[in-house]
Amino acid sequence: MPELPEVEVTARALAQRFDGRRVDAVRIHDARLRWRVPKSLPGAVAGQRIDHIGRRGKYLLWHLPAGVLISHLGMSGSWRIHESGRVPPREPHDHVELECDGAVARLNDPRRFGALLWHAHAQGDVLQHPLLAPLGIEPFDPDFGGDWLFAATRGRRSAIKQVLLAGRDVVGVGNIYATESLFTARIHPQAEAGRIARVRYRRLAAAIRQVLARAIEAGGATLRDFSSTAGVAGRYTEFAQAYGREGLPCPRCGTPIRRLVQGQRATFLCPRCQRL
Repeated sequence: MPELPEVEVTARALAQRFDGRRVDAVRIHDARLRWRVPKSLPGAVAGQRIDHIGRRGKYLLWHLPAGVLISHLGMSGSWRIHESGRVPPREPHDHVELECDGAVARLNDPRRFGALLWHAHAQGDVLQHPLLAPLGIEPFDPDFGGDWLFAATRGRRSAIKQVLLAGRDVVGVGNIYATESLFTARIHPQAEAGRIARVRYRRLAAAIRQVLARAIEAGGATLRDFSSTAGVAGRYTEFAQAYGREGLPCPRCGTPIRRLVQGQRATFLCPRCQRL
């Protein structure tokens, strides 16, 4: 599933190409996503100029004068950019495309768990939309840090990795990045969130930012379906310190990396560096 780094990479590429451009046409080829793409979308969006394409958590936000186009990539979604004169024939799982000055942004989603919704400004602040309002703090927000995480987890008995994955406290730290962040901070993924000391949360917050920043620089991670707007696979897993390295030596101490399952998701850790 595309997580924060993959969505950020997508947002930056779309913004670089389409910010300030006029939407000439919107074509719905297959409305079947997690929620059906609204039939009114072409009439609501076509003719408007794109102010900015950004991100909130794992949601892409296309800001337009009349509202915001909300896009989620689900399990297998991706936006592809095709330049004018080089637009290929549609593929089987292409759902929607926006055309701007001849260039096309095309949403492909084989599993159809993604979403493309329209939020008119008349409906209020888009950040209060039911999909966005429950999201936790952004990891690159200046207010986020170890002290913030420490305060947010007091009294919590859930395992710290499950807390990170839930997205209620901090958004975008998916399975790979939670694994890597906890390894970097030397915290066992099964440690009870409410019993982790403040100093260790400071290490964890710094690790989260470090891991996510490196993942964005690497174009995200590709395990199955994600690729960039140019169709390029993300390279972050090439640099992973723990994720996917079961049986290989820990890069810090040489102890074999161990794999366990938490909440039906694979977790990798060093049993020596990350004692429970």
